[in-house]
Amino acid sequence: MEFPTFSSPHLPATRSVSRVMREVLLALVPGMLCAWWFFGWGIVVNLVLATLACVLAEAGMLAARGRPVAATLADTSAVLTGVLLALALPPLAPAWLPVVGAVFAIVVAKQLYGGLGYNPFNPAMIGYVVLLISFPREMTQWSAPAGLGNTQLGLLDSVAWSLYGVLPAGTALDALTLATPLDSVKTALGIGEMLSEITRAPKFGQYGGLGWEWVNFGYLLGGLYLIYRRLIDWRIPVGLLGALFTIALVFHGSDTDAYPAPLFHLFSGAAMLGAFFIATDPVTASTTPRGRLLFGAGIGLIVYVIRTWGGYPDGIAFAVLLMNMAAPTIDYYTKPRVFGQDGKRGGGR
Repeated sequence: MEFPTFSSPHLPATRSVSRVMREVLLALVPGMLCAWWFFGWGIVVNLVLATLACVLAEAGMLAARGRPVAATLADTSAVLTGVLLALALPPLAPAWLPVVGAVFAIVVAKQLYGGLGYNPFNPAMIGYVVLLISFPREMTQWSAPAGLGNTQLGLLDSVAWSLYGVLPAGTALDALTLATPLDSVKTALGIGEMLSEITRAPKFGQYGGLGWEWVNFGYLLGGLYLIYRRLIDWRIPVGLLGALFTIALVFHGSDTDAYPAPLFHLFSGAAMLGAFFIATDPVTASTTPRGRLLFGAGIGLIVYVIRTWGGYPDGIAFAVLLMNMAAPTIDYYTKPRVFGQDGKRGGGR
């Protein structure tokens, strides 16, 4: 019996960059829907503004560099950068905030280094850190989650506030905003309050902040989908979440009223978003198997240090950027042994 034989090369089909980016965007949908449900239409406004600014900035830089615009934009990496940046921003941010962050992320952190594949740092996190350091007041305008009885803006009101700074008659900004659970815990512990008293507030849920735990659960589902599809390596999120959980467990065990429980750290802030969608960036993360575990663990440890003793309530962005700098060194010292090479001669680091 004869079988049809196809021409070489007999290689398995590979995923294109654009397909990977689209699947990552799809995996973000559960978390995005939860964020919209609990924190309102400001999430959607930020998504539109940041994504549009990223695409336009990328198109402008590509044209200025004489590179093909349409073909490069088709990989949707600029869209993913805009989405990740927008999801890290407070829903009540003014319109210029996501635009400034998006332009900086694309122009400075990505295109000035040569574009996708050449940037040493995660562009979305660079844009976020620039905004956090430069505009700290605007970066704290988080809306109260649904379910606390606070007023939430509709779509048109959210657009009016974002673009023109106009709120509905009789509505004050203070009535819409609420400190995040991480910020509340950090501030209250700093003035000597006990954790058992702090977490009695209605803003806290079973594991993390009200709404925040569901948002993180949505990102967890999306991250597990990416691992199942083998679009990301499990080692980075396992290293990050495992290190964060372990160090939180150690300190919580030493004093349950001074250090939050491990699950609080995992389901508050940007823990799951950072573990599955930011730290796993293939360009800026470690590439060796052992290196990825160390890379993720380093991020988890730095996040805990910043949350507990640093000046910011969350530390995902800073931790990712610091470990981006360490990634080449980690890869160098964790290179797998080459087949046939004696490990004693330097190949088994």
